[in-house]
Amino acid sequence: MDLNINNTIASKAGVGVDAGLRQYMNRVYSLMALGVALTSIVSYVIASIPQLLIPFAMGPMKWVALFGVLGIGFVAPNIIMRKSRTMAATVFWLYAFLWGLMLAPMIAYFLKTQQGAYDIARAFLITSIMFAGVSLYGYVTKRDLSVWGRFILMGSIGLLVLLIMNIFIQSSAFGLAISLAVISFSAGVTAYQTQMIRNVYYQISSGQVVSRFAILGAFMLYGSFVTIFVYVLNIIGIMRQE
Repeated sequence: MDLNINNTIASKAGVGVDAGLRQYMNRVYSLMALGVALTSIVSYVIASIPQLLIPFAMGPMKWVALFGVLGIGFVAPNIIMRKSRTMAATVFWLYAFLWGLMLAPMIAYFLKTQQGAYDIARAFLITSIMFAGVSLYGYVTKRDLSVWGRFILMGSIGLLVLLIMNIFIQSSAFGLAISLAVISFSAGVTAYQTQMIRNVYYQISSGQVVSRFAILGAFMLYGSFVTIFVYVLNIIGIMRQE
């Protein structure tokens, strides 16, 4: 099914906001929020227990978490849409759990001080406000954002190259610039995803398909939210070191 749907689809469904659409979007956001909550709990628990943290900070388990997140991010859309709903939900929760494992060392670094704990809370607040704003824009705008889809892949590749470069350069200024670029890019992706998730509702009628797309939508928005949070926190960390 083509997800790049023109806004005219929405207009054909009527001017008023459909109750089914509201229920569908509430399901998307609720599931996404629960995924963020699971990630927060896992990362905090791991970060607070040194015996659990060490394997993810310095041991091989950090690579397990990293490649697990990357692997699931690649195969999850196909699993969610083609396998059972139980499998679809399992993939989403596993993705959120692995993100929690991967973020634990970063969270532990900030939890060393009271100021660091405050920085985490501030980063989460900034992320929540930013995410809510761009997602709301994607939901209500009449502008067709589907054209952004062709640039997202190119932008993702470009940012990946910059991230790899910074591994070798190790420049705080370059890292700050990359973080700002990733946040701006992820904000645009969030608006694009929200409009896509909203518009696809008008192409589906089966309750089972709606449920699957709700999981897929939550999966996509969750990824954008966590990415924004990581790089907002990274900016705060860089600024604190200056």
